[in-house]
Amino acid sequence: MKYLYTLIVVFSIISLSSCRDDFDSLPNTGTLEFSRDTVYLDTVFTNIGSSTYNLKVYNRSNEDINIPTLRLGNGENSKYRLNVDGLPGRSFNNIQVLAKDSIFIFVETTIDINDNTNNNEFLYTDQILFEGGSNQQKVELVTLVKDAVFLFPADLGNGIFETLNLGTDPEGNNVLIQGFFLDDNELTFTNEKPYVIYGYAAVPPTKTLNIQPGARINFHFGGGILVANNASIKALGAPSDDPIAMENQIIFEGDRLEPDFADVPGQWGTIWCTSGSTNNQFEYVTIKNSTVGILMENNDGDETLTLRNVQIYNSTNVGLLARTGNIYGENVVINNSGQTSLSCSFGGSYEFNHCTFANYWTQGFRQFPAVAIDNVFDTGETLLTTDLIKADFTNCIIYGNERRELSLFRGESGIFNFNFRNSLIRFEDPQGDFADNPLYDFNNVSLFSSCVFNEDPAFQNVVRNNFNIESGVSGAEGIGFNPTPVTVDLNNVLRSNPSDAGAYEATNFPED
Repeated sequence: MKYLYTLIVVFSIISLSSCRDDFDSLPNTGTLEFSRDTVYLDTVFTNIGSSTYNLKVYNRSNEDINIPTLRLGNGENSKYRLNVDGLPGRSFNNIQVLAKDSIFIFVETTIDINDNTNNNEFLYTDQILFEGGSNQQKVELVTLVKDAVFLFPADLGNGIFETLNLGTDPEGNNVLIQGFFLDDNELTFTNEKPYVIYGYAAVPPTKTLNIQPGARINFHFGGGILVANNASIKALGAPSDDPIAMENQIIFEGDRLEPDFADVPGQWGTIWCTSGSTNNQFEYVTIKNSTVGILMENNDGDETLTLRNVQIYNSTNVGLLARTGNIYGENVVINNSGQTSLSCSFGGSYEFNHCTFANYWTQGFRQFPAVAIDNVFDTGETLLTTDLIKADFTNCIIYGNERRELSLFRGESGIFNFNFRNSLIRFEDPQGDFADNPLYDFNNVSLFSSCVFNEDPAFQNVVRNNFNIESGVSGAEGIGFNPTPVTVDLNNVLRSNPSDAGAYEATNFPED
């Protein structure tokens, strides 16, 4: 009898469940809830796939819900693609959401702007419809699509693409990277459309790549710019009225425009000023999310690289890597580098005024300081040395989240000239490990003049790469050497007298 009663109960449950073929049948408990009412797929370039976004669909009721039809409003013509609990498509039938449970819907898109508008950007929209008889619910989908100028290596067929020859390795083999030379019609980048570069876009010998204020240069993974022998790059931006829009700033970054990629290091390669390139200039420029921000190799006896009002952030290796470089920099800020923010390697000639070299890398172990200077090159078999003609730092900040943010290494031969003046430096040596090293004799005024050590610079927000310093509490305030050749700071604010060290004059932060 007990067995018969159990069968009756089970049969009753099955019978009741089979009657629910849509969520109209459950007016009190059959309403779906969503993790968001609109899915913004943010901004994508034309013909470049978006990231995958997710929508969570909840059944808060005590009953299972069957969704008779789940589909995109534009049907099979929609530019969106869905994946519903592992099933790809644009339309689905009889999707079940168990009681007190949920399902995931993943959304992505690839859109050709030429199919929709002649403008440089437009909003593409659609809806995910949840239909059950008279009951219909919906979630909006919104994507901003941007047109761009696409530059890429030629397809030579059979999966082979155009390459650049970087010379030979020690075994005599050609060193090739995927890339192409810009032609004469491509040597001016304007601000009319963003540029998306695949592979390395190379500036031919004796030519100059001119980049106008407000230009946006985006690199696909592994891409970059290469400046060849006797060639130049001139990225000359201008001050902006809007510090957020940075309308006149030139920005180099990856081609993923979604917020989740805004500060992800290593999305592209580098701006490579190769040996023999000359008169390279960057002004009012931001370089972010690369492997190496700028790689500067060798010099031609002149000022090979000039940096004014330049910011370099989120480099997986080095922000500014110079090998026997010849560099002048002012109002330069570099932060968040997996190794070193500034590496002046294998000698060279360097002068930096009112620069902030910081490193608050938090994405893993970091064994290198914010600034490293040496005159050696390790061939793997021996250490070669060359002259460090000068490495002068005036009114600078060298700081970070490690105890020692400055490294000086001199080879057994060669000139090694450096000087730090009126700068704030973090270098803690409580055990006296460097007390007998003459390179770190901080009382030697010919090497370290009027410098401040280990005082808090009071940066506004290092996580957001905001290196403004706070008035009244910053160890960098009022320690600068005057007169300074840098009359305004990175905010275009007049320098005080005495000036503050670093790229910014001190300010009073607004209260939260």
